[in-house]
Amino acid sequence: MDMLKTAPPVYASPGVHKLARELGVALAQVPVSAAHGRITADDVRSYVKRRLQGATLRATTVPEKTADFAKFGPIEHHALSRLRQRSGAALQHNWTQIPHVTNHADADITELEAFRLTLNQEHGHTGVKFTLLSLIMKACVVALKKHPHFNASLAGETLVLKRYYHFGFATDTHHGLLVPVIRNADQKGLLDLAREAAALAVKARDGKLAPQDMAGGSFTISSLGGIGGTYFTPIINAREVAILGVGQCHTQVVWQEGQALPRLILPLSLSWDHRAVDGAAAAHFNVCLAQTLADFRLALL
Repeated sequence: MDMLKTAPPVYASPGVHKLARELGVALAQVPVSAAHGRITADDVRSYVKRRLQGATLRATTVPEKTADFAKFGPIEHHALSRLRQRSGAALQHNWTQIPHVTNHADADITELEAFRLTLNQEHGHTGVKFTLLSLIMKACVVALKKHPHFNASLAGETLVLKRYYHFGFATDTHHGLLVPVIRNADQKGLLDLAREAAALAVKARDGKLAPQDMAGGSFTISSLGGIGGTYFTPIINAREVAILGVGQCHTQVVWQEGQALPRLILPLSLSWDHRAVDGAAAAHFNVCLAQTLADFRLALL
C-alpha cells in the first residue's frame, strides 16, 4: 500500500497569509529567501513579479497566428514601415509594463483663446504662428512645479524628480508618430516656444529629426485638437510617469453668476503611472492646469 505524501509545512505570519490570499498566491509555491525558513511579504511580492514578467515575456515573444482573411473576401497587404514597427513595439512595451490610469478634465480657455488671437495679430509680421501648444507648455510648467511628481522618472524603487522641463510633443507625420523635445520650456518665452515647436514639427515631417531632437523629455503633450475628438488615453513614454492628451476645444454653455454664457472648453486627458503617483495627485494636477489655462496670468507670475 502506497504511503500518502504530505506537503511540507508553510511557515509565514498571518499578515503574509493575508497578502497571499489577496494576490491569489499559493504559499507552498513561493521560494523562501530567509535563513529561518519563514516566507516573508517580500518573497510573495517577488514571486508575483516573476510570474507577471514571465507572462508578459510569453505574450510578447509568441508570434500571433495569422488568420486566412482571404477566405472571407478580397484583401490587401501593406507592410508596416520600419518606424511603425519600432514605435509599435515600444508602445506595446509601455502599455504592458506601465500601469496606466487616465484622469479627464475640462479647461475654460475663452480668455486664453482671445489672448492667442491677439498674439497672432501683433506678431503676424514675424511669420510665427502661436498655437495652443506653446501656451499649454507654459501652463504645464506651472502645474509641474507645484506637482513635481509628474515631472519624474522611476528608477527601481526610487522616484527621480527632475528640476528641468523638457517637453516632448507628439507630431503626426507621413512616417508615423514622432516626439521631438523642447528643452528648458520654463526658461523660454511664448515667442521662442512657438518658433521652436514649429521648426521641430517641420523637421519631423521632413524626416530630418536627429536622435538628440527626441531625447531627454521629462513630460509629453499629445494634442489631437487639430484633428478632432475630445478625451482619449495617451500612452506614457517609458522613463516618464505622465503624458497630457489635449482634445479639440468646443463651445459650451456655462451658467455663471445667474447667466448662461458660451464658453470655449478644452478637453484634457492626463495618463499617469500608478506606481509613481495616485488619483488624488492627478486630480490636483488637472485642477491646477485647468485653472492656469483659464487665468493665464498665473503662468506669467
